[in-house]
Amino acid sequence: MRLYFKYLTIQFKSQLQYRTSFWLLTFGQFFIPFSVFAGLYFMFERFGQLRGWSFFEVALCFAVIHMAFSLSECFSRGFDAFSSLVGAGDFDRLLVRPRSTALQVLGSKFEFTRFGRLLQSAIVLSWSLYNLPIAWNAAKVITLILMVANGVFIFTGIFILAATMCFWTIQALEVANIFTDGGREMAQYPLNLYQKWVTVFFTFIIPFGRVSYLPLMFILDRVQGPAVLYMLMPLAGALFLLPCLLVWQIGVRHYRSTGS
Repeated sequence: MRLYFKYLTIQFKSQLQYRTSFWLLTFGQFFIPFSVFAGLYFMFERFGQLRGWSFFEVALCFAVIHMAFSLSECFSRGFDAFSSLVGAGDFDRLLVRPRSTALQVLGSKFEFTRFGRLLQSAIVLSWSLYNLPIAWNAAKVITLILMVANGVFIFTGIFILAATMCFWTIQALEVANIFTDGGREMAQYPLNLYQKWVTVFFTFIIPFGRVSYLPLMFILDRVQGPAVLYMLMPLAGALFLLPCLLVWQIGVRHYRSTGS
């Protein structure tokens, strides 16, 4: 972890060398999801509710997913931009260093300007929590934290899988955006709004539903059953990350230098 924080410090200092550019990009990132949220607001302004969900309930789901995506884009950007390392042959140098390749790629690039997007999501989260009549207790607070943290793990795992494909394709495949950008847009709404096969896929294969919809039902007191089960449901995000790292190791063993 010391090496990771060293990478973090170096990248942060380098990006602050151009402060105007940094703050303008951060400011721009603040408004990127604003149009999406505005569309959400005006939809509920017109129809009032969506299959029993109120605006602030969906806004809470929206904020959790966008916070997780922002943090993942910030701290896992190295995997998202991994194709450049393979194409230029720079990954060869990582292989001869006495550190994990996953750790080195993770620390190769950070996007601190994504904190602008994170701030916007935090404001939406605070607004929605203020307007929801939630009876808070320790279990619900822990559940909310686990929702965001494990959402980061899911997006990071998808970035890792997309990066692993570069060992065979060299260039990143745009199909991965179906599960990153597409997954973010889909999971910002409760999953019971979609067809059953969509709900099943994004609950048991890519477990977005376990870090948004199901624990959200627990926070809003809409479940009947063991509360601890819904409280621990977001941990599926951490479990999802483990096979993604295993696939990464398989890709590393099959890597052939590009010769650049």
